[in-house]
Amino acid sequence: MGFEVTKLENGLTVVSETMPHLESAAVGVWVAAGARSERPEQHGISHLLEHMAFKGTRRRDARQIAEEIEAVGGEINAATSVESTAYYARILGGDTALAVDILSDILTESVFDAGELKREQHVILQEIGAAYDTPEDHVFDQLQQSAFPGQSIGRPILGTPETVAGFTPDHLRGYLDTHYRGGSMVLAAAGAIDHAALVGLARERFGVLPDGPSPVQETARYEGSDWREARDLQEVQITLGFEGRTYTSPDHYAAQVLASTLGGGMSSRLFQEAREKRGLCYSISAFHWGYADTGLFGIHAATGENDVDALMPVMLGEIERIAADLEAREVERAKAQMRAGLLMSLESPTARASQLARQILIYGRPLETREITQRIEAVTVEQVRRLAGEMFTGSRPTLATIGPAATEIDPSGIARRLGARAAAA
Repeated sequence: MGFEVTKLENGLTVVSETMPHLESAAVGVWVAAGARSERPEQHGISHLLEHMAFKGTRRRDARQIAEEIEAVGGEINAATSVESTAYYARILGGDTALAVDILSDILTESVFDAGELKREQHVILQEIGAAYDTPEDHVFDQLQQSAFPGQSIGRPILGTPETVAGFTPDHLRGYLDTHYRGGSMVLAAAGAIDHAALVGLARERFGVLPDGPSPVQETARYEGSDWREARDLQEVQITLGFEGRTYTSPDHYAAQVLASTLGGGMSSRLFQEAREKRGLCYSISAFHWGYADTGLFGIHAATGENDVDALMPVMLGEIERIAADLEAREVERAKAQMRAGLLMSLESPTARASQLARQILIYGRPLETREITQRIEAVTVEQVRRLAGEMFTGSRPTLATIGPAATEIDPSGIARRLGARAAAA
């Protein structure tokens, strides 16, 4: 059967999809609050709150939370993103009530003990250090920050050592009270699930949530800039970005197709030209991230110091050419990859629950699989070509690089080559 949706009196949306062939289920809570919900002095609090939710409630300490879910063979986890935070569990269908009880407990009854907070702050400081020490991760944080400088959407999710170390239990409680409200939360489940029973559990355990949505997020402004760090590494990490499209834009799926044809797999243009034909890099790819009011299209490559000068013209050449000579077979291959990825994800209850929740947060409703595939099928060669022309010459390029030759890359030269409008931005 398909999905079912119920909205509770306090605005919490409950959505589920029964997958009759499964014995297991995934259930979770998705909150429309992430890194871009934070004020400057709150930088990193969304991620810290996600960690602290598992550190003790009025009914369970941290060990009991872990032991109770693992005693039935389940697992529980959480993740913070730019625009949302998710708390989810995977269990056998008969243990759904326990999972909902634990999820509600950590989201409505957390005590935020000062001792636990101090320990978790230390853990996150280590995580921040590990991210800096991983250039292929750190460069993406810097790309986002350079694309949206001085804005919440551009700040790294983890926060800074200074902001994270300064949070108190009262800061966490205040952020929770402000952003974790019924109207901005979705309880989603998929697998061996009974919707009516799930709604009953939601009313019982999440009925205490205040109604209403969380505050409106700061409007994003793509600006584009460059960040380059010379570091003694074996590889140079290169990212090049452009203003993308929102996930509600008519061009959203075209942007995904463009990313796939340019650098979405081994058959993509960048992979074939830069790696297979010329051997100029170990890895190269393209991506598109949609957000509520903006987007970021990017290219990432990892290459040796001596290959940077040869790789950059190849990357820029493929960017220039795709708007003029993209072929129908390339678009069809990209659409086939997207369709297959969508249908394969439906076989995972965790992925399906996440899809349902994110669609409600984005569109206000779940999307039928057929509706999504129709949107993918509607993308044309002409649309992708037009979008490529607009995207690569209509916004100032963003450059973020780390490595031994990072400072030798000329961002103004990139802008000049891709178009006068970009160079003048």
